[in-house]
Amino acid sequence: MEDGMARRARDVYVEWRGGTCRVKWWSGDYHDDGRKRFESKGGFTDEDEAYDYGLDKMSEIRAGTAVSNRDSSTLMSNWIDDWFAATDHAYTTRKSYKAIINKHIRPYFRGKTVGEIDVITYRAFRKHIFAKLPAAGSAKNVMTVLGMILDDAVPRLIKVSPVERQRKRGRYVKTTKRERKRDLDIAVVDQLARNAEVVFGYPGYVMYWTMAMTGMRPGELFGLRREYCYPNWPRSDPRPDPDEEDRYKDDVLRYGVGDELMPAIRVQQQVQQEEGRLAEVPPKYFSYRTLVVPPFLAEMLDKLLASHDRKWVFPAIEGGCLGSVRFSDDYWAPISQGAEERKPVRGSRKSRPAIPKVPDFAGKRMYLIRHGHKAWLDEDGHSRFAVESRMGHEVPGVEGTYSSVTVAMERAIMKALQQRWDEFQREKTAPSE
Repeated sequence: MEDGMARRARDVYVEWRGGTCRVKWWSGDYHDDGRKRFESKGGFTDEDEAYDYGLDKMSEIRAGTAVSNRDSSTLMSNWIDDWFAATDHAYTTRKSYKAIINKHIRPYFRGKTVGEIDVITYRAFRKHIFAKLPAAGSAKNVMTVLGMILDDAVPRLIKVSPVERQRKRGRYVKTTKRERKRDLDIAVVDQLARNAEVVFGYPGYVMYWTMAMTGMRPGELFGLRREYCYPNWPRSDPRPDPDEEDRYKDDVLRYGVGDELMPAIRVQQQVQQEEGRLAEVPPKYFSYRTLVVPPFLAEMLDKLLASHDRKWVFPAIEGGCLGSVRFSDDYWAPISQGAEERKPVRGSRKSRPAIPKVPDFAGKRMYLIRHGHKAWLDEDGHSRFAVESRMGHEVPGVEGTYSSVTVAMERAIMKALQQRWDEFQREKTAPSE
């Protein structure tokens, strides 16, 4: 066809301009004045090829699978902003996603459109991020966020996601390396508790025994208020939810102080830093739960609450919340890794004796104490449903629907934990051979 001439059929046009031709097709939309809105693609040297391309685009439009040139040209940075604004996650998750986006994803794809992110570009980014972040877990977190961003761009901005899913064909190859854990020795818990007592007094000593005997998460321990702790709870429960009246009544009949009642802690919240301030928020996964405690720990908690009038069961050195301090550096590091003797400096710094290192936890996460608690429960053969409920986990399927934690199950847990303590005390006081 000669220059300037056009071919039209079914709202598809082919135009020659110089040595190449361009195809135009109706996008299915209209301008404000009622005229049809067309899109185009140039650079063809064969008119039939260009015309067939236009017909294919029209077919996609009719099938509802087409992506307009305008949408595919959306800048990646703009799509990231829209995607993030539409997410609905807990504060810590949003904070983590925002950090990953701003530190890794946004800078790498600056200036690129969503339509330009193909499989090759995706692979290049994956190679880049795994080289930049040696810790495989950190790199995988970045790839997970990018995968969600690109997956959600389908079908409006791109036809298919370039995210490559791991295939399960062929020989199995283990790709994830589990964190190596040691059995939680009760003597190790005792040493951690004694070290904590040196760092922040009796609250520290009781807090570590509480974590080992309940499996509570750190944020839940930091945010435990005295009205939710034995011996005050359940009679001191603020009862904020009118829909929970039946549970409140049952709690009074089941838990508390007395021969027929079981001492317990109510996990009703945790504390987190939100925008530079301490916030009291629901426990992770909204895992509200009641945790019975063995008698020895009940005595410790009773003594602890009688020793101070703070809001928090386990107050920090200055009396505030542990969620507001640099706990990992100023508390956990000397507790787990040990510390040399500290002498006072002009009265502004209290003296502190040397703290022994705890090899099993030096350089490890405090969270592993929680893992050890579950291992203890599993060793003792308790009901799987009772164990998972105590850990704050949802049990899926029929088991989760029909099971419940009975008084007998809770008493069995109390008894087993008390036996661990009693055996440990006997071993400590037994004369050496």
